[in-house]
Amino acid sequence: MTKKKGFALTMVVLLLMVAALAGCSGGSSSSDGSKELTFMFRGGTDEQKAYKDVIKKFEEEHPGVKVKMVVTAADQYATKLRAAITGNNLPDIFYFAPGDLKAYVNSGVLKDLTPYIEKSKDINLDNIWKYGVDLYRYDGKMAGQGNIYGMPKDLGPFALGYNKTMFEKAGVPLPDKDKPYTWDEFIKVNQELTKDTNGDGKPDQYGTGFNVQWALQAFVWSNGADWLDESKTKVTIDDPKFAEALQFFADMQNKYKITPGIEQSQTLDTYQRWMKGEMAFFPVGPWDMSTFEKLPFEYDLLPFPTGSTGKPATWIGSLGIGVSSKTKYPDEAVELVNYLTTSKEGMKQLVDAKVQIPNLLDMADEWVKDTKTKPNNKQEFIDIVKDYGRALPGNYTYNAEWYDIFFTDIQPVLDGKITAADYVKQEQPKMQKLLDKAVEQEKKSQK
Repeated sequence: MTKKKGFALTMVVLLLMVAALAGCSGGSSSSDGSKELTFMFRGGTDEQKAYKDVIKKFEEEHPGVKVKMVVTAADQYATKLRAAITGNNLPDIFYFAPGDLKAYVNSGVLKDLTPYIEKSKDINLDNIWKYGVDLYRYDGKMAGQGNIYGMPKDLGPFALGYNKTMFEKAGVPLPDKDKPYTWDEFIKVNQELTKDTNGDGKPDQYGTGFNVQWALQAFVWSNGADWLDESKTKVTIDDPKFAEALQFFADMQNKYKITPGIEQSQTLDTYQRWMKGEMAFFPVGPWDMSTFEKLPFEYDLLPFPTGSTGKPATWIGSLGIGVSSKTKYPDEAVELVNYLTTSKEGMKQLVDAKVQIPNLLDMADEWVKDTKTKPNNKQEFIDIVKDYGRALPGNYTYNAEWYDIFFTDIQPVLDGKITAADYVKQEQPKMQKLLDKAVEQEKKSQK
């Protein structure tokens, strides 16, 4: 009975989503005869405003084309996009994750943009981050090569931020942006900055507060380990170097006491502590820049601390902007994608709004030199893109269920209830089984 009710509720929710997206189905003509495109995207308040301004400019420069924007909350976006696909009701233009590229191409959801890009006189692929363009290439067998099915909305290098004001107030030497901390050095400086500032016997200023899902990669990779082998078909978390990095991550809370525990996190989460100036280190993405411009302290960027390789590591996020294969106005839809991702006019508005780094290489050079906006060391974002950033492991496979379960099950390690070595040993077979399933699904989709 419960299962029947749950199924019925799921169907109702799905139908409501499809109904809500009914207005998404673009390629229609508006009452004044203009060609109307629908653009579905997500983003925070500042990003939404930036995109609305760019779209307005696009419409001014393209008479006869109107753009209807559909904005969804970030945590609902993937579900609503899947509902639109299931309901055969896709918007003309939409964000999609690089990890969905192969499935969307194989199922005929995305339009091949290659012929439009090749004939455009306004697009110079040599002036766009190659890493970003390659994320949306697919030749039917391997992602990263072949035709282009989306253009990068942006690249999101995930850097480490630090509270410069806190360092200066505590008399602790500032980090060297060109020489990452070792793990030992990182613990030592965090212990110096974790303090009881009000004399109640409890810390109220902490060194760090990392979310494991978004920060563990830096520690694992810099220690010479990874989630997958080179073939991307074998889960490798049972590598001792992987367990060592995960144990170090957990020890920051349980052994070194430099990050808030469960009790402290319930009263104030780590993002809020960083925003209030009560945390020394916190990850920073380009999407944070407009919000962090108003922080009540000075902050800047540096590489994450390094493990046994001595080399920093972190990930680069991205979203692609694709075109529905069924749009009635492919020329106009691709023109809008290009305006948002490669035109100097559109890119300058988005960069000036402080919601992303430039997609254009020549614009990035000028942006780094701008000292009027925070952070001062913008070069760190560029270094990540150019030198040492990587894609998240789930992007390489047909789906990311095998990767997601690693973080779904991980809490006992973070709480110190089991060791990292025991965790990776018990988790590897579960993840491998899901990865094998994803490999089989990919093979079937190619037939």
